[in-house]
Amino acid sequence: MVLSFFDQFMSPVFLGIPLMALAIMTPCILMPTQASRWVNNRLLTMQNWLIGLFTKQLLTPLNTPAHKWALMFASLMIFLISLNMLGLLPYTFTPTTQLSLNMALAVPFWLATVIIGMRNQPTQSLGHLLPEGTPVMLIPVLIIIETISLFIRPIALGVRLTANLTAGHLLIQLIATAAFVLTPLMPTIALLTTILLLLLTLLEVAVAMIQAYVFVLLLSLYLQENV
Repeated sequence: MVLSFFDQFMSPVFLGIPLMALAIMTPCILMPTQASRWVNNRLLTMQNWLIGLFTKQLLTPLNTPAHKWALMFASLMIFLISLNMLGLLPYTFTPTTQLSLNMALAVPFWLATVIIGMRNQPTQSLGHLLPEGTPVMLIPVLIIIETISLFIRPIALGVRLTANLTAGHLLIQLIATAAFVLTPLMPTIALLTTILLLLLTLLEVAVAMIQAYVFVLLLSLYLQENV
C-alpha cells in the first residue's frame, strides 16, 4: 500500500481517542515546575533566565499597559516552541501543522487586541482604518482595504505557522525517502543525502523556534497598535 506524504498531518486516533489532545497536553507534562525550596536547580535557573530574556526582548518596545500581557505571551511562546520541537521527534505528531489549532490560537488573541483598542481608545483604533491626509475620493476605498487587511491578520498568523511547519516536514520526509531508496543503489549519493537530511533537520529546529517567536511577536505588534 502506497501512503500519501500528507498522511503524517492527519490527526491520529487511537481507540476512538484523538491523540491531538494528548499532544497538546505534552508540553505541560515535560516542562519543569517550580520547587518549594529556595534554591533552584540548573534546569529551572536556565528556564527562568530564558523566559526573562525573551519577555524583556519582546516587551521593551511596547507601551507600559501592554506589559500586562507578559505572562500570556511567555506561556504562548513556550507552548508553541514545545509543540513544534516535539513534532520533530520520530513517531510523533505536530499539532501546529493543523490549521484548525493555529486559527483557534490566532483568532482569540487577535480579537482580544482589537476589543482592547476599541474599549480604551476607540478614536485611535478607528483612525488606523483611514490614513491622515487621504483625498476625499479615496476614503471609501481605503476604509474597505484597511478593514479587509485588519480581518486578514488572524488568517495570516494561522496560515504562516501551518505552512512553514508543513513545508519543512514534507521536505524532511521527501529527502528521507530518497536516502532510503538510494542506499542499496548508490551508497555515496545516499550518504550525501543523509548529511543533507541532518542539516535540514537542524534548519527545521531553528524554523520551529523562529515561527513560534514570529507568532508571538506579531501578536505583540497588534497589541501595541491598540494600547
